[in-house]
Amino acid sequence: MAIPLVVVLAAMLLTPVTAYAQAARSYKVLSTSKTSTMQKEMQEAGDSGYRFVSVMGGETAIGGKEVVVLMEKVAADRTKYSYRLLATTKTSTLQKELQEAADAGWEAVGQTVFSSTFGGSETAGILEKSTETPSSIKYDYKLIATSKTSTLQKEVQEAADQGYQAVGMTVGKTAMGGSEIIVITRKVVR
Repeated sequence: MAIPLVVVLAAMLLTPVTAYAQAARSYKVLSTSKTSTMQKEMQEAGDSGYRFVSVMGGETAIGGKEVVVLMEKVAADRTKYSYRLLATTKTSTLQKELQEAADAGWEAVGQTVFSSTFGGSETAGILEKSTETPSSIKYDYKLIATSKTSTLQKEVQEAADQGYQAVGMTVGKTAMGGSEIIVITRKVVR
């Protein structure tokens, strides 16, 4: 059975596009145990056109307790990105600082837990702003923090009923020494 010419031509046309799409991306992996260092490195990458992809905190094989951030750059994208990290042991402080940043046009794109070299753990929110960020879109943020998953279910649903959408979740230590599940939710306000 012969393969129709249309199928052969389509395959030939799509192959270079796929190869280009794969070759047009580059990545940076950033790792540190200090929030100030991570913010500086993320900002330098953002100035070069790299955009935040993902974050994870924990113990790496060689680096010990650190946070690892993956950033991506697409060759055709000329957008510049700015980054701000908010880190605190108090969820009420994170809620306040997150809303203040949102009012200034920043958007939450990730969260994790930083374990400092002095033994403390901080919940960190990663905020992004770009040259393409529409100034007309503003967010209202609401943090949900609880130690019980049954309470979390109820509170996340109540937030959803008020128009909020969950955008991230971590498990972190509180200033009082307990563990909390922390969910960042937001809704668009104009």
